[in-house]
Amino acid sequence: MRAMILGAGLGTRLRPLTDLRPKPALPVRGLPVLAYTLALLARHGVREVAINLHHLPDQVREVAERYRPEGMALYFSHEPELLGTGGGIRQLAAFLRESDPCLVLAGDMILDADLERLLAVHRDREDSVTLLLRADPRAANFGTIGIDSGGCVRRIADRFDLGGEASSGVYAHATLVRADALDGLPPRRSFGHLDDWLMPRLASGATDVGALLLDASECVWEPVGTLGEYLAANLRPHVLRYLDADARARSEGVRIEADLVIGAGARIGREVRLERAVVWDGECVPDGFQGSDGIFAGGRFHPCAGAEASAGEGNA
Repeated sequence: MRAMILGAGLGTRLRPLTDLRPKPALPVRGLPVLAYTLALLARHGVREVAINLHHLPDQVREVAERYRPEGMALYFSHEPELLGTGGGIRQLAAFLRESDPCLVLAGDMILDADLERLLAVHRDREDSVTLLLRADPRAANFGTIGIDSGGCVRRIADRFDLGGEASSGVYAHATLVRADALDGLPPRRSFGHLDDWLMPRLASGATDVGALLLDASECVWEPVGTLGEYLAANLRPHVLRYLDADARARSEGVRIEADLVIGAGARIGREVRLERAVVWDGECVPDGFQGSDGIFAGGRFHPCAGAEASAGEGNA
């Protein structure tokens, strides 16, 4: 199976961190976000992966090549102008059609879910598109997608509602797409895959846009879309079935403590007091510095307190 990682976003809600590095290259517990996604795909047998690029593209390429699992081929799709999630998929449609189905993942999250189960449901129901949903206690922050008793999508956040909803979950940004469903992508250059592709498909009466809803215990999903989310993802250990992230990070020189992550090669000055904080690799924290609930990157401290998640098409 082929996969696409959506990695072209500007990461405006993560500024000023994303002025320094693109979202897929941001370190979470010492490893770039992209390293997690590539390891997940390798665990599920994906051997060909395309990544769309726009913001700081060379950094994304460098990270992808460094953390590329053995036997995996990488392809890159540069977008001089942002095409949106749907436009990015459309630009890679020829690549994705060679896999039936193909898998599309967001590039700003840590995910661990049974993708083989998602594939089985997708094939059993003969869906054109199958979304992965998570029963998530943070749903109020992200918006949800509603499905009927048979798993067909009936509602997308508060923007689209056909009625008949039986349950709902947060969109965990893993999407299986049947090859012929790509023929229905709008003939436009820039658009979103939810609002501009799937909503019209559903509104026209399609019943083959489905979803698999997993319990929180069955699906690890850590979004990294805001400063608050990013700090939380760094301070929360991730028990993943496909990667011992902390062990790998420590092998690369990262120091991980209860509420502190210090990147490889970072230097901490004398009498420094840091709490609930992340120091990026190669940084130098000056003598006497004090800070909490933030990120030391680019030579300065960026507070994250109060920077909460917010809903948008990037979520639901």
